[in-house]
Amino acid sequence: MTGYTNFLRQADIFFQFTTEHLDRVSSFCQERTYQAGEVVFTEGARSDELYIIAQGEVEILLNPSLVSDQPAQVFNPVLIATLRQGQSFGEIALVDQGLRSATARASQSPTRLLILNKDNLLSLCEEDPSFGYRLMRNLAADLALKIRSTDLKIREELLSR
Repeated sequence: MTGYTNFLRQADIFFQFTTEHLDRVSSFCQERTYQAGEVVFTEGARSDELYIIAQGEVEILLNPSLVSDQPAQVFNPVLIATLRQGQSFGEIALVDQGLRSATARASQSPTRLLILNKDNLLSLCEEDPSFGYRLMRNLAADLALKIRSTDLKIREELLSR
């Protein structure tokens, strides 16, 4: 096993991957460390990276002014999720060329993130269709869980009004 293989093994999106596959992914991982309050990326930014939390926590925040009918009003960001070790975020960058849909901010010190570049990961998916299928299936399951969680928060908010 190499560098980041053990961290990748704990990641939800690499569930049931072989050590060989994880070693290949580990070979192009980068690591960054953030302190509490540091922004990983902002809503509306361009990016082509997927992040996996190796240590710490990351908050996912939305800017309500983007959907407000009162554009002059200043809103505080709304926390929609707190992600922990083994969870991933930024996966939409693997699927499209769009802008970031939320802001990601470290909420603990230190927060260590493994960073996977889209081109490297998709190249591996093309080289090994079995790997690609399993990764896309796991990403779809992870995104479905996040959508359901967000849907519940929206329903709770609407019902509390």
